[in-house]
Amino acid sequence: MKIDGVHYRSIWLDADGWTVHVFDQTRLPWSLEVLSLGSMEDAARAIRSMQVRGAPLIGACAAYGVALAMREDASDEALERACTTLAATRPTAVNLHWAIGEMRAALQNRPRAERVAAAYRRAGEICDEDAAINEAIGRNALPLIEEAAAQKTCGGRVNILTHCNAGWIATVDWGTALAPIYRAHDAGIPVHVWVDETRPRSQGALLTAWELGKHGVPHTVIADNAGGHLMQHGKVDLCLVGTDRVTARGDVANKIGTYLKALAARDNGVPFWVCLPHTTIDWSVQDGIAEIPIEERDGREMTEIAGRDESGALRRVRVVAEGSAAANPAFDVTPARLVSGLVTERGRCAASAEGLSSLYPERAGR
Repeated sequence: MKIDGVHYRSIWLDADGWTVHVFDQTRLPWSLEVLSLGSMEDAARAIRSMQVRGAPLIGACAAYGVALAMREDASDEALERACTTLAATRPTAVNLHWAIGEMRAALQNRPRAERVAAAYRRAGEICDEDAAINEAIGRNALPLIEEAAAQKTCGGRVNILTHCNAGWIATVDWGTALAPIYRAHDAGIPVHVWVDETRPRSQGALLTAWELGKHGVPHTVIADNAGGHLMQHGKVDLCLVGTDRVTARGDVANKIGTYLKALAARDNGVPFWVCLPHTTIDWSVQDGIAEIPIEERDGREMTEIAGRDESGALRRVRVVAEGSAAANPAFDVTPARLVSGLVTERGRCAASAEGLSSLYPERAGR
């Protein structure tokens, strides 16, 4: 996707052929800073600190983390140590574990002398595959926006509500839930995006608003609790969100607050669609509420907030009364019954075991 007309991916190799570059997402939107990852430990730290975030991008970064580990030590012990360390960085996003599994499968039976080249090759393939998958998700979800546009009179704009950040900065390119929005905008369909701020880390206000603005897509940032009000007054035509894990029967784990948006959408008859690559489906899990581990993050993300003051300096300030405890679950689970449907690189389907099996028949019964 583009920043002020210039195309970028969110992860790429340096000219030296081995150093990995990513944007430091904790610095956006205030500055566009590039991190250089020179070791597996660098990659793990970037994921853990959320300098790298977004389920598909986490997986891609972890894949290159394994490659960086092999460059230092291509032994079986080093491979397992890297896979174990990287897998422990974030518990909820299943893409992380998928990518590590792909890297392990590509390397474990190879001679040590071949492992570095094989690791970088497979990590690069994972990145290219993710970009192609997300481009296809955008193509498959575009008709949802086209159908909403067809119902408008006098070329009225399509109002889309999204939650958290499911754009290109969370993937290798294109994004998941934002991919069809970019396609619609580029095709000349008048779209406008309601961007939930997504407290406590404010990925919507900081990241989604930034990347939509840089691409020229009209948008408005709203408080997380404003979505239901807008739906009640007919100001939301469609909800599009991403996800960090989808169960085999269609339950969806996404950034905290997604469940509440789905409830409001159901109450107001607003379609609620989830966009995801196949790497986000956890075929081993059925009941998302009971089985998906929910990351509990540092309470300081709730009690403190960062921003730019009038002088232009970045500051952190406390917004909660001293002595008050803070709980910070990072994700929630939206039951499949509240999801209008799923969009993957293979097409659209119902949020159900039968729907997913129709797109992925090779997984049926496994």
